[in-house]
Amino acid sequence: MKLDLRPLLAENIRILPVDFLLPPPAEEDMAPNLYGVRFPSDLQVQGEITNTAGYMRMSLSAAIPYIAPCARCLEDVTGTFSFRFEKTVAPAKLLTNIAEEDADDYVIVEDGFLDVDEQLLEMLTLEFPSKLLCREDCAGLCPQCGKSLNEGPCQCSKQETDPRLAPLAAWLERHKADKSEDET
Repeated sequence: MKLDLRPLLAENIRILPVDFLLPPPAEEDMAPNLYGVRFPSDLQVQGEITNTAGYMRMSLSAAIPYIAPCARCLEDVTGTFSFRFEKTVAPAKLLTNIAEEDADDYVIVEDGFLDVDEQLLEMLTLEFPSKLLCREDCAGLCPQCGKSLNEGPCQCSKQETDPRLAPLAAWLERHKADKSEDET
């Protein structure tokens, strides 16, 4: 969405309220950390842009509902992800002498309009948690049969030891035997 800042730039108003919906990124455009995440509705963006004697500051809040798989048991986790987006607003002609590392602190006004959609979607991608849990004590899935251990123990006949851990298991058995001999 392009925000019309011309009244703000002409100093006809001091505060420009912002309230719009932004569609979430398309599935093919999602970053790897958003794999499996579904957004059932649009990103709700609200806030304001303030002009104080030529210094313009944008302060936005964004929120979007999500459905994502639990990182341990793959059950759906639902919630709303919120973040703040604050930047200094500047016309493009004023940013010609800004160092490249400082350029991310600004949003650029071109021809009296401001487009922040791409930056908001980028922030959503960067800030969204990489792993979500259905609950703090999620037990996950049985590595043998795939049963959710949140529902109780599985009925697997034998818990096989990973062959790569066999030397460690043997050392642990020897250590337990040595310890029990010392106690007697």
